[in-house]
Amino acid sequence: QVQLVESGGGLVQAGGSLRLSCAASGRSFSFYTMGWFRQAPGKERESVAAISWGAGGTTDYAGSVKGRFTISRDNAKNTVYLQMNSLKPEDTAVYYCAASKFLSSNYYYSGNYDTWGQGTQVTVSS
Repeated sequence: QVQLVESGGGLVQAGGSLRLSCAASGRSFSFYTMGWFRQAPGKERESVAAISWGAGGTTDYAGSVKGRFTISRDNAKNTVYLQMNSLKPEDTAVYYCAASKFLSSNYYYSGNYDTWGQGTQVTVSS
């Protein structure tokens, strides 16, 4: 089992960029598919991006962030990243990373993830 800690959130103007990090402790980080989710006030948690276990050869993005956000992983550092560019006010939310061992499909479904971080706030001002 891994434990997850997010960092990198903050306040940014529309059009700006942020990079979120999610550091995992525990063994066998490379065995885990990693996902980023977000939850805005009054809204349900939604999938943002995911990257497959192993070398991370498969990535998946929500339509609303495709072309603006990039997920990547560094297994040597036990860390997954979310590079967010061209941020919009509607990207404002608490961002969570999540882990699922050997998950190979339905990356967008939060119920497939059994380990979650505490979240980091991202606020985009207009």
